[in-house]
Amino acid sequence: MDSQTAPYRLGFIGAGKLAGSVICGLVRAKLYSPKEIIAAEPNAEVRATLQNEAGIAVTATNAEVAEKAEIIFVGVKPGVVLSVLRELAPLLTDKCVISLAAGVRIASMEKIADTRFMRALTNTPAAICEAATAIARGSRSTTADFEMARTIFSAIGVVVEVKEGQIDAVTALAGSGPAFVYKVIEALAEGGKKSGLPSKAAMTLAAQTVFGAAQLAIESGKSPDELVKMVVTPGGTTAAGLAVMDEMKTSEGLIAAVEAATKRGREMAQEDS
Repeated sequence: MDSQTAPYRLGFIGAGKLAGSVICGLVRAKLYSPKEIIAAEPNAEVRATLQNEAGIAVTATNAEVAEKAEIIFVGVKPGVVLSVLRELAPLLTDKCVISLAAGVRIASMEKIADTRFMRALTNTPAAICEAATAIARGSRSTTADFEMARTIFSAIGVVVEVKEGQIDAVTALAGSGPAFVYKVIEALAEGGKKSGLPSKAAMTLAAQTVFGAAQLAIESGKSPDELVKMVVTPGGTTAAGLAVMDEMKTSEGLIAAVEAATKRGREMAQEDS
């Protein structure tokens, strides 16, 4: 595909919170020049922000992205993915299209357009190049397509490959997971405030504690149980806190949250099928 038909390497159809985070992360990672990225977004304020802060090209027209970009990311809400693809199908023939949407199956998209579809479920920490992303191949996607997608998402975080049947669990764990973690940070900070810390200090310490603990879990390769044992002293403060967490079934609540989000993702897929 020559530069006249595809002057942009990457094109985003929809540039809201998730897609916008991916764009910001890619610009930050310097994998592509901002001049190689175009995004279609109906919200004028969002377009202006992306243009001014990320330096990418913007448009209000989805067709312009479909026509002018080599690799297309679909970042619109799940409920409108299929209708958007129907409108753009003639412009997407034999292109690589990566859906960022939860609950919309590749088979449903492949029925609409003669396109090499894949799905990539990622999360908003993409904006700071700390995303957790899972990629599922479609029946038409090539090895080159997958390697390209892995290169793109590896620039903004960690990437794993999964089968599409596992993608709803990824949506729940990685996609919805940051919200669950933010609630944990909020709760830890509130505990600090109730114990006498100023609000700002409590939030700073809570957020950094979660960040540091996560980084240690990643870099050490130790299991969560091993890491817990590194902190706990029998009869000490950590043991007292963990006992209350067990009593309040904190772990069970988080497990249930992921299961509920997974269930909803599967329901959304059935609604779109």
